[in-house]
Amino acid sequence: VQFVESGGGLVQPGGSLTLSCRASGFIFRPYTMVWYRRAPGGQRDMVAGITSDGHTNYADSVKGRFTISRDNAWNTVGLQMNSLKSEDTAVYYCNTEPRVHPDYWGLGTQVTVSS
Repeated sequence: VQFVESGGGLVQPGGSLTLSCRASGFIFRPYTMVWYRRAPGGQRDMVAGITSDGHTNYADSVKGRFTISRDNAWNTVGLQMNSLKSEDTAVYYCNTEPRVHPDYWGLGTQVTVSS
């Protein structure tokens, strides 16, 4: 199993970023894919999820600002983030639900929202 997250960076408040996660090592299509984030000093929290047939759910803190998507042909899951706030600063990770491997996480991608 492998997840490679990309697309993070430094952005000003109110800006946008698009994250991408490329998955490999398992059959992607049947799994719900989830974006998580860990803020400095915090725990890893769910941000958004998308089922195999495209149903989505979001944490209340990002509803209306973030959009999750998936491409089963390329084994990728994306996260469009708009109207970013300083509290969105975190390392962002993707994973499956349920876990393909209980202890595996990718390296994540750092998102920093600051003026």
